[in-house]
Parts: sequence; structure tokens; C-alpha cells
Amino acid sequence: MAHGMPAQGKVTITVDEYSSNPTQAFTHYNINQSRFQPPHVHMVDPIPYDTPKPSGHTRFVCVSDTHSRTDGIQMPYGDVLLHTGDFTELGLPSEVKKFNDWLGGLPYEYKVVIAGNHELTFDKDFMSDLVKQDYYRFPSVSKLKPEDFDNVQSLLSNCVYLQDSDVTIKGFQIYGTPW
Repeated sequence: MAHGMPAQGKVTITVDEYSSNPTQAFTHYNINQSRFQPPHVHMVDPIPYDTPKPSGHTRFVCVSDTHSRTDGIQMPYGDVLLHTGDFTELGLPSEVKKFNDWLGGLPYEYKVVIAGNHELTFDKDFMSDLVKQDYYRFPSVSKLKPEDFDNVQSLLSNCVYLQDSDVTIKGFQIYGTPW
């Protein structure tokens, strides 16, 4: 969580005091803010997906929770796509490949992806524990062999994948972590 403060015509991003503890942040903002809205964050009204972009601006399109259901989605116009997690149901290699193919067909200049809690195969520690047991909640995942998910992130060839890392795009520094 961050907010901007003007400084000589530039925006300096300061880190929210609760960024290192998401549970505490949720509790704090749930109790102290309406609609879970941190201070200094102002909601804006959505604009139609095909609204022309003012020249000199960069338009970010932020989505999440597509859960392998991207067929027929009408995506807004923009320069940079940020998909911030849960692009699959379980993180199966077949789901990741399908998502990557979808990304490849999108017209954005840049595509940035961060895993969510549904991308189970992206969490090596979780998977190593899971394959040691017959975990009833994820039978299709528990049948995977370690080599099936050893480097599942490499299937994302049509985007920049961030995992505890950052990238600078069009002058904007973007940090991603699947926390």
C-alpha cells in the first residue's frame, strides 16, 4: 500500500505503515475506514473501456481473479496490463499455458503478471508439502509430479512475471509479490 505526495512536480511514493503486515492492515482499515479505503486513496468513477487516452498519459488496466475464464472478456484499452493474481483455478500447467496464450493475443504494449493464492504450483514450499500427502481438496494438483511444476513460471512467456521483484515500465516502477 502506498500513497503519493507531491514533491517538485514529481510524486514520491511512501510506504503505508501496515504494508509489512496485511492482516493488521485489513483489520485497521476495516475498523477505521469505510469501504476498506486507506487514507490518501481516492476512488474514481470508471470510464468506458474504449475512451480515448489523453496524449502524454499512460493508461494502466488492472485486473485479477479471472480464474481461467478469460474467453469472451472485453478488455479496456490501455498501454500496460497488470494482472494481479488468481489467473488460474489451481495453477495447473495447462491453465497457465491457456492464460499465457490469452495474454499473447492482447494488444497491450506491456503485460505484468503477479501470482495469487490460486496459483498453487507457483509456491514451491506448498507444493512440496502437498505431494507428500494425498490432499483431498486438490486432487488434480496432488497428482502432479515435481517436474510438472518445477518452473511453471517459465510458461508465462507473453508477459513480465513478478515474484518478489520489480520492473520499470514507461518510467513507473512496479513491484510484485504473491503475498
